Amino acid sequence: MELTQIKFEKTGQISWITLNRPEKLNAFTQKLIAEWRSVLESLKDDPETRIIVVTGEGKSWSAGVDLSVFQEIKVEPGFRMWEDGIAIMELLETLPQVTIAMLNGYCFTGAMEILMAFDLIIAANEAKIGDTHAKWGIPPKWGMTQRLLQQIGMRKAKELSFTAMPIDGKEAERLGLVNRSVPLSELRQAVDELNAQILKNSRQTIATIKQLYQFGSLHSLKEGLQFERDFEVNLTDKTEFLKDFKNKI
Repeated sequence: MELTQIKFEKTGQISWITLNRPEKLNAFTQKLIAEWRSVLESLKDDPETRIIVVTGEGKSWSAGVDLSVFQEIKVEPGFRMWEDGIAIMELLETLPQVTIAMLNGYCFTGAMEILMAFDLIIAANEAKIGDTHAKWGIPPKWGMTQRLLQQIGMRKAKELSFTAMPIDGKEAERLGLVNRSVPLSELRQAVDELNAQILKNSRQTIATIKQLYQFGSLHSLKEGLQFERDFEVNLTDKTEFLKDFKNKI
């Protein structure tokens, strides 16, 4: 697929996706969402990519679905844009790679819904994150009401949704919605440092742990504990490291 509304590049073991409609605050169109899904699907079996980072061009990560296209499309079950958005979130949660959102600016409504599917989120202090469904009279369809209450608690989730007021990166970190908030000028450095720490560790083990966490997020504690006990996997990418360690002690 020709990419016109996102940019994609690889640097070593990291794949970078940049939402690229800066003149529209990277608001989602059917094409942008389709391109994003296509790139993620192409990375499913990519042995070189260990980390996927998504950011936005300009001063916005994404303002959410472009409201001007609502006359042409619908973001609800049975429509392509809804299906592609759901697919993006499922991919972010289940891909063997670590998925990281580098949150550089505005992130509203549908973009916030997708944001919550990432493994890790590093935000700029200056970022603005908000659920504006109620402001526009649009019901959430991409999981806002379920993921948000799970990630920050029922009452705070209701407050954000009922008021449609945004929070900045610092408040998002305090609530546990993002992992860390740093000044915008230090955002890329913070993500690079996080990437370096992840790349030191076993790719196979991280993919396994991610799968176990994902199961636990969707099931009861009892079911999750049993799933972990029964889970079998052959991890081989640290074998030489372990042999070397054993020889040193």
